[in-house]
Amino acid sequence: MNFEQSETQKLIRETARDFAEKNIRPYVMEWDENQHFPKELFRKMGDQGFMGILVPEQYGGSGLGYFEYAAVIDEIAQVCGSIGLSTAAHNSLCTGHILYFANEDQKQRYLPKLSSGEYLGAWGLTEPNTGSDAMRMKTVAKKVEGGWIINGTKNWITHGITGDLAVVLARTGELLDSRGISAFIIKRGAPGFSGGKKENKLGMRASETAEMIFENCFVTDDALLGEEGQGFIQAMKILDGGRISIAALSLGIAKGAYKAALNYSKEREQFGKPISSFQAISFKLADMATQIEASQLLIDQSCHLKNEGLPMTKQSAMAKYYASEVSVQVSTEAIQIFGGYGYTKDFPVEKFYRDSKLCTIGEGTSEIQKLVISRHILKD
Repeated sequence: MNFEQSETQKLIRETARDFAEKNIRPYVMEWDENQHFPKELFRKMGDQGFMGILVPEQYGGSGLGYFEYAAVIDEIAQVCGSIGLSTAAHNSLCTGHILYFANEDQKQRYLPKLSSGEYLGAWGLTEPNTGSDAMRMKTVAKKVEGGWIINGTKNWITHGITGDLAVVLARTGELLDSRGISAFIIKRGAPGFSGGKKENKLGMRASETAEMIFENCFVTDDALLGEEGQGFIQAMKILDGGRISIAALSLGIAKGAYKAALNYSKEREQFGKPISSFQAISFKLADMATQIEASQLLIDQSCHLKNEGLPMTKQSAMAKYYASEVSVQVSTEAIQIFGGYGYTKDFPVEKFYRDSKLCTIGEGTSEIQKLVISRHILKD
C-alpha cells in the first residue's frame, strides 16, 4: 500500500484548507458561543464539491475517493470540529446511504441536490432509548395503501431540524429482527414530520443536533430505500464508512490542537527561554506528534481498503477508536501546554478539547469499536 499523496489529493487538501481559513475561521467562536448553525455555509461548500465528495459526476458529485474525503474532513476540522462533523454526517450518512442503496430514480432525484448543497442531509437511526442497541428501535412504519405511515422519535440527529432530506430507519417487522427494519427517504415538509428539541451541547455547538419527530407521517411507496427489511443491514454498512469520516474528524481536531500548542510552546517564555526547550513540554509534543501520525496511518489503511472495495470493518473501527481517543488526549495535553491561558476562550485549544469528546461517542462509542474489533480478531 502506497499512501503518498497524489497531486489531486494535495490540491483537494489545499482547496479545503483555503476554504476553511476564508469562510470558517473568522466565525468559529461566534458560531460556537451562539450555537449558530450556519446552513448558508454548506451551499458554498457545495459549490466547492465538498457536499458530494464520493458521489459520481453523473449525479452531480465530485467523483472522488476516500483519501480525498478524509482530507477534506481533516482540513475543515483543524479549523472547526462542528463544521467538520456536519460535513461528515451529510456525506457519509444521508448522501452515502442513498448513493449505495437507492434505486436509479432516487439517485437521479436526490443526489444532485445533496451534492450541490441545495439539500442538507440528515440520517435517523438513534432513538431516546436505543443507541447502540438499534434493533430495539420503537419507530414503526406501517404499510398502508399507496405507502407507509411512520410514528416515532429519533434523537441525537445531526441536522434534525434544519436538514432538507432525511434517511430514516424504522421497524417494519418484529422487534429484534435484523431483517425487520427498513430505510425511508423523507423530505422536510412531509405531513407529520417535524424537528424537535435542539440539544445544548458541551462541544460541536455550531453543528445542529436535534430530535426528528414522526406523527402519522405518510410517505409514498417510492420513499422506501432499497428492499423492505434491509434497513438495518444497510445501516451497518454505512457506519463502516462513517467511521472513517469520524476518524478523519478526530484527526483534524487533534492536528488543530497540536499545531496551536506547538506554536505557543515556541513563543511562550519562562525562566528566560521558550517552554518548548523544556523536556516536560517537548516530550508532550513528541507523544502528540506520534499519536497523530499513527492515527493518519490507520485512516489511510481504511481509505485504501474502502476504495478497493475490500473488507474494512475491523480497520475502520480501529481507525475510529484510536483517532478519537487520540483527539481527546492531544487536546487535553494542548491545554496543559497553554497552562491557564488554555482554559480561556481567548485561545483555541479549549474548543478543540470540548469538540474532541464527541468523537469517542458519535457513530459508535469507543466501547462499541472495541467490541467490533475484538469480534473480528477472535473470529480470525
